[in-house]
Amino acid sequence: MIEMNLVGVRVELPTNQPIVLLQERGGERYLPIWIGAMEATAIAFALQGIVTARPMTHDLMKNVLEELGVRIERIVITELKEGTFYAIIEMSQNGTRYEISSRPSDAIALAVRVNVPIFANEEVLTEASIVIRDDEEQEVEKFREFLDHVSPEDFA
Repeated sequence: MIEMNLVGVRVELPTNQPIVLLQERGGERYLPIWIGAMEATAIAFALQGIVTARPMTHDLMKNVLEELGVRIERIVITELKEGTFYAIIEMSQNGTRYEISSRPSDAIALAVRVNVPIFANEEVLTEASIVIRDDEEQEVEKFREFLDHVSPEDFA
């Protein structure tokens, strides 16, 4: 299992399809995962520290789990099957461990809210990652700059 850093979310042009981009911690592989607009907004809100007047779905989930004494430990992108990514949310309560199946986008939106690490299985990275070399690093920097200026409304 490889720990990943969340680079952020963006809208891919010309399709206007949101993607979340993860980077291998200490490595050069990136894992792009196409996600829905609502999940992109949820991740962007959390990354930017935006608090809504009423809890969004992922905020509600975080609040319920905290109230029940459930500790989220990490999320893992487990596999890629027929073009669809799968993930699990690893959590514990009173010494009992649980693994809950999840879409990666929902798991990432939750992970950002509770500040837990994100991992990907090596098989997923082998199959779906891209390598961005030093000469392509400018594109990643542009992406980071985009993230600094994007607003959640851009995903509507």
